This record gives sequence, C-alpha cells and structure tokens, in this order.
Amino acid sequence: MAARIYQIPRNAMQSGRALTDKWVLEFEPSEPRKPDPLTGWAGSGDTQRQVELHFDSCDAAKAYADKHAIAYAIIPTPHKTLKIQAYADNFR
Repeated sequence: MAARIYQIPRNAMQSGRALTDKWVLEFEPSEPRKPDPLTGWAGSGDTQRQVELHFDSCDAAKAYADKHAIAYAIIPTPHKTLKIQAYADNFR
C-alpha cells in the first residue's frame, strides 16, 4: 500500500484560508477504474480509494504512516504568489 500526504488546497470559490492548514493521507489507487457494462459508470474493486485521513500536521501524518508501515510520498504545498494590482492598472 502506498499513500500520499498533502496539505488541503484552497478551493477556487474560497477567499479565506479555512481548513487549509490540515494535512491529508490518502492511498494511491491499486487498480484502474473501468466502466460498468450496465450503467457505464466508472468503478473498481479498490476500497482503499475511499479512505482519506485528516491530520493537524505533516508530522502526525508521517507518524501514523510509519506506525502502520505504510509507504508514503509527501507532496509539497505550492508556493503562494500574490498578484497585487489596482483597478487603475486596467487603464494604463
């Protein structure tokens, strides 16, 4: 079982930073999804895909993975860049 640990990104519709300090451990898919012949919906027999564990820090997520012998990869949080501009810049 392999897992990835990452910080929850900010939603595009979200202006604040609520819940962006939480870390998530989720398992990587072990088999690809395939369409169901009857309904056409994508599905698989991989039940680990449904598991998503939330932690307060990256160290807590790493400790959990180490305790349960789960191989993990940490996905770094992208650097936040601010594009500061004024309304008057539209008319330059």
